[in-house]
Amino acid sequence: LQETAISIGKTAAHLLQVDQSEEAIRLAKLAIRLKPKDYRIWSILGEAQRRKGLLSNASKSLAKARELNPAKSSLWFAEATLHLQTREPKKAIKLIREGLQRDPLNAVAYFQLGNARIMQTKPLLALNSFEKATELKPIFWEALNNQGIVLYEINKTKKAINIWKKVLEIERNAEPMLALAAALNEVNPKNTESIELAKEALKKDPNYISPYHQEEQLWGKKLQKAAKQLLERPELASATEQALANSDVKMFQTK
Repeated sequence: LQETAISIGKTAAHLLQVDQSEEAIRLAKLAIRLKPKDYRIWSILGEAQRRKGLLSNASKSLAKARELNPAKSSLWFAEATLHLQTREPKKAIKLIREGLQRDPLNAVAYFQLGNARIMQTKPLLALNSFEKATELKPIFWEALNNQGIVLYEINKTKKAINIWKKVLEIERNAEPMLALAAALNEVNPKNTESIELAKEALKKDPNYISPYHQEEQLWGKKLQKAAKQLLERPELASATEQALANSDVKMFQTK
């Protein structure tokens, strides 16, 4: 039965990799009935439930995995990710700190911590965490990008622009691309570079046309306003229209 449980658990993990969360949940639950004290299976169940949107159940499963193996830092971080998703930064921070005691050089954990601090509207603490993340992993473009987001909100526009330019040297991602375009447009509303960057960004990820999506990605009010001003430029009329047509409708829901 023990071997069967492990085999079923591995199958559930494989199903997660191919985005079959519902089937993964079913198999993980079966494996747990056979081997209820295996933290790995509880972890797989929690992740499958999280992907399926069953966040309350996922929280209980991940907490159970952590209870069974508290020395495993990744379990603390996984549960913290869930609380960031549900916008509970205080709970996330507590879990991240516990995880960092076990794995103090984890760059992703410092990135998570920075995101939690943004949610708490503590920009300087957020910036410090993102800087720690990139110190540990210099090509961690997501953490570098979020440095730019924080710097822009505290009116350090020039520094933010330089940061986003560095990010684009690492990864041509839509988020830093549109953020940079918005900042450049604020500095010089007549420049053409921001237009080209915005067009490319919206083509890569049309969801960034939505303020709701921008907020989900932790953009502050100042950056959202700058993006709105940029996207209202006549030169972008065709690009914004196409982005609206191709974007995920859910991103336009209001809270």
